[in-house]
Amino acid sequence: MNLVVDIGNTLVKFALFEAGKLVRQGAAESPREEDFTELLRGARAARAIVSSTRGEMPAVEALVRHHADRVVDFTPETPVPIGNAYRTPETLGRDRLAAAVGAATLYPGRNTLIVDVGTAVTLDVVSAEGVFLGGCISPGVAMRFRALHDYTAALPLCGAAEATGLVGRTTGEAIRFGVMNSLRFEIEGYIARMEAQFEDLCVIFTGGDTKFFAKRIKNTIFANCNLVFCGLNRILEYNASEEHLG
Repeated sequence: MNLVVDIGNTLVKFALFEAGKLVRQGAAESPREEDFTELLRGARAARAIVSSTRGEMPAVEALVRHHADRVVDFTPETPVPIGNAYRTPETLGRDRLAAAVGAATLYPGRNTLIVDVGTAVTLDVVSAEGVFLGGCISPGVAMRFRALHDYTAALPLCGAAEATGLVGRTTGEAIRFGVMNSLRFEIEGYIARMEAQFEDLCVIFTGGDTKFFAKRIKNTIFANCNLVFCGLNRILEYNASEEHLG
């Protein structure tokens, strides 16, 4: 069994893999002992990997070490099974690189564009040759709503919702249409331009807010909310074998 832990900007997400398949998962703001006990159902993981986008979290890492025989701390120095053309790998978000590994694992030999709609929105490209090329980062849905509220005197704080129109007839509706549609149009525009540069582009949506966009964007796409988990498990397997030595 492999225990995979992804410490994101908002939640700590954890998953259990058996024979390469994700069998159970969970999430918490601050995971407790019982969260991992329930996930593992009293067993012990042979291997684990911990990835964090918000620095070291000793309490979480201690929990993981208590439930796994061997733990890999995913750092910029950790070997990965794809190439990396990013000029500052030490600043590259580990979730972005893990998602790229997941994309290369699920769709080998294809140019892929990963659209991760989470706390931030990232759009990253992996070449058909299996090289992470880079991408772009912009504010996520909640961040956009929060900015409108915090940096104006009177606009209310709104939340994510399906945007089914273009003309809001109340201030709340205008904010929701503005935020949700502008992000949708942003993603659509990026996809269109990337399709002109990369042949047979495979577009993969992931992240917590994927549900608001994946079905509304008219491109051949795949939605996989477990893409980072998949990539982290592949990295763990890669480091547990002698594959990275050859």
